[in-house]
Amino acid sequence: MSAVTPRTVLAALLACLALPLTAAEYDIDPTHTYASFAIDHFGFSTQRGRFNATTGTLHFDEETGTGAVDIRIDATSLDTGFDLRDTVLRGSEWFNVKDHPDIRFRSQRFILSDGLPVAVEGTLTLLGETRPMRLEIQRFKCGLNLVVRKRGCGADAEGTLRRSE
Repeated sequence: MSAVTPRTVLAALLACLALPLTAAEYDIDPTHTYASFAIDHFGFSTQRGRFNATTGTLHFDEETGTGAVDIRIDATSLDTGFDLRDTVLRGSEWFNVKDHPDIRFRSQRFILSDGLPVAVEGTLTLLGETRPMRLEIQRFKCGLNLVVRKRGCGADAEGTLRRSE
């Protein structure tokens, strides 16, 4: 591939978390949370994939708008729908999952607008290197989850990184 701009999407980053009205720490729901990506493929098309295993914790105080996110993405769970490509991407030239099985995002600050998070700033650790990263939150909503009959919150967050960095 030529100059590649991976686009990491943490869809449903905060999905289906039971959140009371006061601050507390919660586990990220791995059945509703995954990181996906899109890579420009030589300018011909966009190659998409995702990581199927994500864990972590969230701390969010709705009253103060403060909190923290710590997300662990299992790099070995990479899935583009094509086994041969997945093997190459897991290899030493790309994600090097043997030496770096985890990708981590740790927040440092929530950015609010009208009392709702619109972004979260933190650091992304990938291939043993930690860099600043900002995730833009496109959707954030809290309310009653009718399935589990508990208050829940969900969000879609997206960030961009350059492979060259």
